[in-house]
This record gives sequence, C-alpha cells and structure tokens, in this order.
Amino acid sequence: MKFRCKGCGYIADDNAPEVCPKCGAKKEMFEQLSEDAAILIDKSRCTNYIHMEIVSTLNAVIAQAQAGIEENLDPNCVKIFNYAIEQATILDQMIKAEIVGHISKSKWG
Repeated sequence: MKFRCKGCGYIADDNAPEVCPKCGAKKEMFEQLSEDAAILIDKSRCTNYIHMEIVSTLNAVIAQAQAGIEENLDPNCVKIFNYAIEQATILDQMIKAEIVGHISKSKWG
C-alpha cells in the first residue's frame, strides 16, 4: 500500500505517517493510492533513479571536458571536449523534461 499526502504529494510506503515528514500535514491528509497507482510508482522509481544516475554521470563528463578545454593541448581534443559538453547538456535537459513528465503523470514517488 502507498499513501499520498494531499497537501504536498509526499508518498509514504506501507502506512500513512502520523505527520507528513515534508509539510507537517496530519495523517488524515493522506489518501490511499489504488493498487494500479502504487504499481506504477514502484516501476517508475527504478527508471527515475536511473535517470538521476545518468545526470550525475553527465555532470562528471561536463567537468572533465571543461578540464580538457582548459588544458588546451590540441585543437582536435578541444573540439571533442566541446562536443562532449554540448551532447551531455542536451541529454541532461532531455532527462529533466522526462522527469517532469513523470511527475505530471504521478509516476514519481
């Protein structure tokens, strides 16, 4: 079973807490989610965590590429580093947009 706080959207697994840890709402403000909604949240958690890990990796790629640009050893290397930053930034934004979509469809929790 999963419960959602009607005040802030916090998702509690198993039981509704006496007080919402996020917004302080009382237990009565929690609604039990349907079985289908709970399954969707469980499935989505896996994908959402993968997205967050990829964003973390992309941030590391950007940092490394920026360090390579600062070294300025070779024009072709700098070209590759700039391309890496460009592509990592695009992927980062795509992932953020996907997560926003998940949140709007209640596929987050």
